[in-house]
Amino acid sequence: MIKPLADRVLIKMIENEETTKSGIILSGASKEKPQIAEVLAVGPGGNVDGNEIVMHVNKGDKVIVSKYSGTEVKYEGEEYLIVKQNDILAIVE
Repeated sequence: MIKPLADRVLIKMIENEETTKSGIILSGASKEKPQIAEVLAVGPGGNVDGNEIVMHVNKGDKVIVSKYSGTEVKYEGEEYLIVKQNDILAIVE
């Protein structure tokens, strides 16, 4: 498993099929990158660049992330994204 360091968070984007008004199903490749993700692992926070960072997200949270943030990682056939906590805009409740 991937374990993020410092203020980083491991997430997996949630892909939803979309249907147009005329009933055409759009695949993931033909629509905009989704912004809602599930948190899979959270770094410990702590002292990052001289600032004390407290982590506000937890494993299992659904979050909204900045559109073009993070580093894409492929591990054991799955695609993940590692983002800094600052790139997380909101927690979906």
